[in-house]
Amino acid sequence: MSELSPRSVAHAAVELPMPAEVIAELTPTMRSVVERMARAQHTPMWELTVEQARQGYEVGSGVLEIPKPALDRVEDLHIPARDGYQIPARLYAATWDPLQPVLLFTHGGGFTIGSVVTHDILCRELAHQAGCMVISVDYRLAPEHKFPIASNDAWDALQWLAQQGMQLGADTRRMAVGGDSAGGTLAAVNAILARDAGISLALQLLIYPGCAAHQDTPSHARYAQGPILTEPMISWMFANYTRTPADRNDWRFAPLLAPDVRGVAPASLHLAQCDSLVDEGVMYADKLRAAGVAVELDVYPGVAHEFVKMGRALKEARACHANMAKALRAAFD
Repeated sequence: MSELSPRSVAHAAVELPMPAEVIAELTPTMRSVVERMARAQHTPMWELTVEQARQGYEVGSGVLEIPKPALDRVEDLHIPARDGYQIPARLYAATWDPLQPVLLFTHGGGFTIGSVVTHDILCRELAHQAGCMVISVDYRLAPEHKFPIASNDAWDALQWLAQQGMQLGADTRRMAVGGDSAGGTLAAVNAILARDAGISLALQLLIYPGCAAHQDTPSHARYAQGPILTEPMISWMFANYTRTPADRNDWRFAPLLAPDVRGVAPASLHLAQCDSLVDEGVMYADKLRAAGVAVELDVYPGVAHEFVKMGRALKEARACHANMAKALRAAFD
């Protein structure tokens, strides 16, 4: 697949709101993507209603994605939550082979936007390249469902998968958790809860996860105006999700606050260099390593948050897909 040229992504330069030194860090194609977004002049997400923000994110989610991989098996299903709610989910598998390893995936979107639909292509690609089953979880969103509902739904889904996955054809002896951004937070939390519950996981696949209680790292200051993820956007999402400021000090919101991560599943972290969340991702990798957990860390230079869903434009996204699939295959084998 050839990379889109900067010229094909943006036809004329536009003034970007970021500092010049941040713009200079971007690859030419990443900068062109950001310029095209600036040219579109959409209303900022935090000025929209939640429903408008969700619809807008869904409409734009596939614009820069790779072509949709065809899979033999794609099924919608429901997973029971502890309060009786039926959590929508989608199963992906390249084949109908029995006893496939399985990845439980939780999507990003700041606990406020995002869905199985917005991450459909990414989950398809992971199933295709890794040769595993993927279960994508449509956990409940804020502000209708505040902390810790998203985390509870993700954990309930993992427990259900461990108990019922064999009936779907999954090999529950070879399970992994994964997700991007807020979904990466949920996956990291699931890895800790799984250790405590005696559920064996082969891997935690964390794509630019949120890990810190507050936006106080150097990268949050450097990339406060973007690209892609901005300070007002993060603050809006977290205000939607948290009940009180005290929720930020719960390790299920900020895995960096977890008192003990010894014995959790090995981790494969994939971070974007030009991203507010990069520092806390590196910090979480360091925390895991200090606890004796095996960690693979990839920081993709010159790209921004959400890059993994821009595979039609960015070679870095396609490299990330391949690296994640390699990590999953190695963990499952």
